[in-house]
Amino acid sequence: MVEAQRALQAQIQDLTDIIGVARTVVSTLELDKVLDSVLQNAMQFMEMPAGMLEVYNETTQEMVPHVHAGVSQGFVENDQWRLSTKCDVMTKRAMYDGHIHYISDIRNDGNLREALVREKIRALICVPLLLQNRPLGVLYLYDFNIREFEERQLDLLAIFASFAVMSIDNASLHAKTKRMAITDALTGLHNNRYFKQVFPYELSRARRYSKPLSLIMIDIDHFKQLNDTYGHPKGDQVLAALGKVLSGSLRAADFSFRYGGEEFAILLPETRLEGAFLVAETLRDKVAKSLSPLLGNNPEQKVTVSLGVSCFPNDGNTTELLLKHADHCLYLAKKQGRSRVYWESSVK
Repeated sequence: MVEAQRALQAQIQDLTDIIGVARTVVSTLELDKVLDSVLQNAMQFMEMPAGMLEVYNETTQEMVPHVHAGVSQGFVENDQWRLSTKCDVMTKRAMYDGHIHYISDIRNDGNLREALVREKIRALICVPLLLQNRPLGVLYLYDFNIREFEERQLDLLAIFASFAVMSIDNASLHAKTKRMAITDALTGLHNNRYFKQVFPYELSRARRYSKPLSLIMIDIDHFKQLNDTYGHPKGDQVLAALGKVLSGSLRAADFSFRYGGEEFAILLPETRLEGAFLVAETLRDKVAKSLSPLLGNNPEQKVTVSLGVSCFPNDGNTTELLLKHADHCLYLAKKQGRSRVYWESSVK
């Protein structure tokens, strides 16, 4: 009777501990923080010195490493794999049956990858992260020594994994909703709402660190005529294609926006006027070459853009002044014949 009570108390304590751990995992909606918390808490609970958490990318159907600890960067970089083909036997089984699988000593298992041996990993646990048979990711826990795992521990780890799955799914939905709120659906660029958030922040940062900040305003030439001639579906195709040109032509630190209608904006942090002018001219040329074929093979049928440039601090020290100056330059670019980049000094 006493032994049974002790066993029951131990089980209750175990559940209390794992629920306490799970609470920290579900306490945030920021995906990166959730993933890091899942890995760190799982490693701590199982007393494992290393681990990695991979997240399933629905578009590419690949598992992509997101957070890791205790393993080399080379090991992590070589571990991206397609769900249907490249994973090892143990991972396939885990993803298929939804159960935790483990190896106490990989040297006794002939099916695992050489990368584990090179990393000097001896024992591992594979935890599938599935939501109603839909893959969200997979959690690996590693030890550099041979390990025997108690079924009680693994059962509690499975409970923890169910909390982790809910938290990852919620955080992923939250991240997707945030992206949708700041993204233009047609072009895939940031929208005007986000422009109004980012522009003041980047200007404040430029002012604080005495760095330049350039703004480029872009307008598609004769866009109404294009819509009237070829139809709105073709117009939408041109807008979407322009979005791809912009997003594929800028640095990671730059921002591109659909400002409204056929007008676009680009922010170039730490870029002087000369650099912004070069970027604008490159974009003008790229647009003409890559978008004009959308209208057919007639060389007279072209898609072109006009661009106006302004730069902090010379052309203004507020968002209103910089935007006004870039718009003014855009107007003059169109007035002088379109398909050109224009800037003029704001000093009269």
